[in-house]
Amino acid sequence: MNCFVPFTSSFDKDLLPTQLTDPFDSKVNPLASEAADKLHKFLPDSTKMKSGKMYGVLVVYNSKNELGYLAAYSGNESKNDAAINFVPQVFDITNPNGFFRLEEQKLNFINQSIKKLTSAPELQALQEQLTKVKHESLEQLQGAKNKLKQSKAARNKKRASTNDQQILDQLIKESQTEKSIYNTLKKEFKGKIKELEELIGAFQSQVKELKNKRKTKSAQIQQQLFDSYIFSNSAQETKSAMQIFKALKVKVPPAGTGDCSAPKLLNYAFNNNLQPVALAEFWWGPSPKTEIRKHGNFYPPCKSKCEPLLNFMLQGLIAKKEVSKQNDLHISILYNDDTLAIINKPAGLLSVPGKELEESVLTQMQKHFTKTSGPLIVHRLDMATSGIMIIPKTKEAHEHIQKQFLAKTVKKRYIAILSGRLNEQEGTITLPLRVDLDDRPRQLVCYKHGKEAITHYKVINKNDLFTRIHFYPQTGRTHQLRLHAAHPMGLNTPIVGDPLYGHTDKRLMLHAEHIEFTHPTSHQSLSFYCAPDF
Repeated sequence: MNCFVPFTSSFDKDLLPTQLTDPFDSKVNPLASEAADKLHKFLPDSTKMKSGKMYGVLVVYNSKNELGYLAAYSGNESKNDAAINFVPQVFDITNPNGFFRLEEQKLNFINQSIKKLTSAPELQALQEQLTKVKHESLEQLQGAKNKLKQSKAARNKKRASTNDQQILDQLIKESQTEKSIYNTLKKEFKGKIKELEELIGAFQSQVKELKNKRKTKSAQIQQQLFDSYIFSNSAQETKSAMQIFKALKVKVPPAGTGDCSAPKLLNYAFNNNLQPVALAEFWWGPSPKTEIRKHGNFYPPCKSKCEPLLNFMLQGLIAKKEVSKQNDLHISILYNDDTLAIINKPAGLLSVPGKELEESVLTQMQKHFTKTSGPLIVHRLDMATSGIMIIPKTKEAHEHIQKQFLAKTVKKRYIAILSGRLNEQEGTITLPLRVDLDDRPRQLVCYKHGKEAITHYKVINKNDLFTRIHFYPQTGRTHQLRLHAAHPMGLNTPIVGDPLYGHTDKRLMLHAEHIEFTHPTSHQSLSFYCAPDF
């Protein structure tokens, strides 16, 4: 099956990239963007879709040096009604005669056997009988105990009123008889309960054995499955998904590894002598309820499943990214005393050193303030966010201000520009957030495991294209304002220049412009304002 779609329009060769652009770069290559536009025409009507899907395009040269593109979709279904040849699955798990479906049938049989056993009428009858016997045991033994107490009290009364040895011997005999009757009753119930529990245990043992068998079988299927996902790179080297992830000390790849657009596209290109030029993935259709996915927007490949695969597949192909010159990003000091400083962090500078970049607010402050104690950083701003930060110079000041943050007495105000006209004038967003485990550092909405996140907002002004807004965060979750702005259940209007939840621009239009807190030593209320550069 030929999946190469030639471009009909011509391009200035001087403008064409000579190396594959980094697929994880938030800036989409114009060629990939044009290929995506062409693919749109073949896709289903987004307004009629029940759920959205990620699609991808890979711009390539063929063996005749003709420029074209390949198309793919994320997921493992093989059926598609589009009038275009999508690249095939790396491994087709939908093949009814393939090992996966056959082994899946065996797993389903085990599941059915477990269900049959756990819902068996015989088991339910035994469990009901056990409950009944335990209830009767409790009731009758308690009644017998009460009778023993009453009889004992009556005998004690008789003993106190007589010295007749025959009567006293008779009372002892009565006591022994009643205790014997109680112990016999107790033994009978214990025997009945044990017998029922053993019968129920026989069912439970079978279920346990089947569950262990299912666990072993499932692990074997996973191993064989990811051994079957074979990926190629430009040097015609091949590795399975299992080999790639094991090299990273990951026992089993995440579910769905190899079914995303990017690895499918590259695998087809390398196996068909095509030279990759630019790759892009975009969302098509309704947004999901958890993570941010907007119709038509571009998104880089995911971190957990795709990045390890692409690191192998793209060895030596990607042009080296220019390292951000963070040394050129200088901090402005707005206030300074012996206890603390107030700074204006520029957009693009980390608050603390990262994995790839060392330069940060912390490193600059350590150089600027040499006689300090304590951690210096008491709160953070995203790398892309600019604005006010408090820099405590002593351990005591750090602890004092940290307690204020924990007590939520620090008042903060952010200013932002949203990419759209907001109908509401003011309100509150309460969407719980957690990290997207498949795509760090992105966050997502999660009502089950997410942490409480509260944001008040008030519109300053707006036009048909943009909205200038104030945010008043009541909690400090990662990417809270960005996600609350972009999410469909939030404002559904991303902040301008947000590469994670909206569109890339010259910068993220989010700035921490005002803060109010209590000075750690003077205990006076301090308030600082710093205007944004947008």
